[in-house]
Amino acid sequence: MALKIYRPTSPGQRAKSGYTFDEITKNKPEKSLLIFKKNRAGRNNQGRITVRHHGGGAKRLVRVIDFKRDKIGVPGKIAAIEYDPNRTARIALVFYADGEKRYILAPIGLSVKDTIMSGEQAEIRPGNTLPMRLIPTGTMIHNIELTKGKGGKLVRSAGNTAQLLAKEGEYVHVRLPSGEMRLVHAECTATIGQVGNLEHATISLGKAGRKRNMGWRPAVRGSAMSPRDHPHGGGEGKTPIGMPGPKTPWGKPALGHKTRAKKHSDRLIIRRRGKK
Repeated sequence: MALKIYRPTSPGQRAKSGYTFDEITKNKPEKSLLIFKKNRAGRNNQGRITVRHHGGGAKRLVRVIDFKRDKIGVPGKIAAIEYDPNRTARIALVFYADGEKRYILAPIGLSVKDTIMSGEQAEIRPGNTLPMRLIPTGTMIHNIELTKGKGGKLVRSAGNTAQLLAKEGEYVHVRLPSGEMRLVHAECTATIGQVGNLEHATISLGKAGRKRNMGWRPAVRGSAMSPRDHPHGGGEGKTPIGMPGPKTPWGKPALGHKTRAKKHSDRLIIRRRGKK
């Protein structure tokens, strides 16, 4: 897929780029796989903002994606490759032999009229889903389960891929896109191939309004706020932070301070991201 470069007819167009959508074969989504989701603009059930910088944006319907891939042994034919406004990856519409329709993530190399399958009998080719104990070492995978039967949780964004490095007893070694290496139970499933839409990382939005259309509101610097709104605020003119280390709006250490709480799954991490 190629990128589309806009003519510099205005400052917003000068650095703007977008998709050509060459790989899209169907414009309208499957109605039976759509659900409506209300935009809450980062607010919880009490109306309080719990996630900042959310709100506005274009209205969009949620496409129900099959991350579990639990149609075991039932072949499915790819009917269309579609655009999904809720994610960076492209999605594929699958017509299964029993008449059911589902959406899956579209990996590189999957095209219309291809056949996919889930289960132990599936072949090692893009789009097929198998337990990781049956996938050969060195294979590139995505949509990786962490708990058997709960569906894929890892490696679902555009262009991402993980690699199955080794098998050791009940677990397999997986290298994630971040560089982290971790153990995953061998009975958990993964999908063969690399997630499509590789060019997503090279897209330049070009203007702030395009970000607003995506549902993101502006982020204000703490140093531009008043002291009651942020620890960095206040002072006459430009002032330094003026305290031991930068802080979040709620006074907790930021920018490099480790805040990750210990989890039960920490024992499964062999090497953390960023470490050699």
